Amino acid sequence: MTKDSLPPTHDVVVRDQNNKERKVAIPGESPLTIRLDRRELVTIMTLGTHPRELVLGFIRNQGLIEDITDIESVNINWETETADIRVKPGKGLNGISEKLSRRTVTSGCGGGTLFAQNMDELYELKLPQIKIRQSTIYALLKQLKKYNFIYRQAGSVHGCGLCNTSDILFFYEDVGRHNAADTVAGRMWLDGIAGGDKILYTTGRLTSEIVIKAAMMGIPALLSRSGVTQMGLELAQDLGIALIARARAKKFYVYNAAESVIFDEPQP
Repeated sequence: MTKDSLPPTHDVVVRDQNNKERKVAIPGESPLTIRLDRRELVTIMTLGTHPRELVLGFIRNQGLIEDITDIESVNINWETETADIRVKPGKGLNGISEKLSRRTVTSGCGGGTLFAQNMDELYELKLPQIKIRQSTIYALLKQLKKYNFIYRQAGSVHGCGLCNTSDILFFYEDVGRHNAADTVAGRMWLDGIAGGDKILYTTGRLTSEIVIKAAMMGIPALLSRSGVTQMGLELAQDLGIALIARARAKKFYVYNAAESVIFDEPQP
């Protein structure tokens, strides 16, 4: 599999409030058209820093391919702005056309057009219960300050990280939270990482689409510094996913599955 990446930021010259020239960094943004056995699926806008993980995560989170070993190759070509995924002989588009026809087309922040997971299939997923200590939430939030490198340098991006109950396993940034979540999914798929005892952190709001992605990754808990939408909450309630949001420093709200949180920090 190829892993061609683009630089995350570019320097530009601006004028500040004092009319002085300054050199600042801005994040890159490039279109990438995902094609599955030459069938065009979607064009997404991305930083392009981890394109292989991104496109694999997109395919996984749309439920188009269930087993990564069915994939023969992933070729990224930035000259043509395409990501070509080839499936092994006998594992091709048989049945995928039907899956695509049953997806609802929606739009996502920075992620282009998304084919939402068929809801009947989604409700068949069985997610494990997880226990998260209040002290763990605080420790993770403290660790996360070391990440968001591109955001701190240039702004205008979202980040997602995969966490266990003590550490940040890896963290990705992209122009939209959907891309960042898909990149996490692709890395999990490549490395054979199960989600049942993990937490998905995102800098973005917890919408229904992010809840769906967490469910597709088998992750039973979401942690966000932003808020929650009504549909995101309702879907999390249906699926039993813990939602911990507006989490900063020593503050957070548990919107769903409060029984998942062990409040072990003394109150001031």
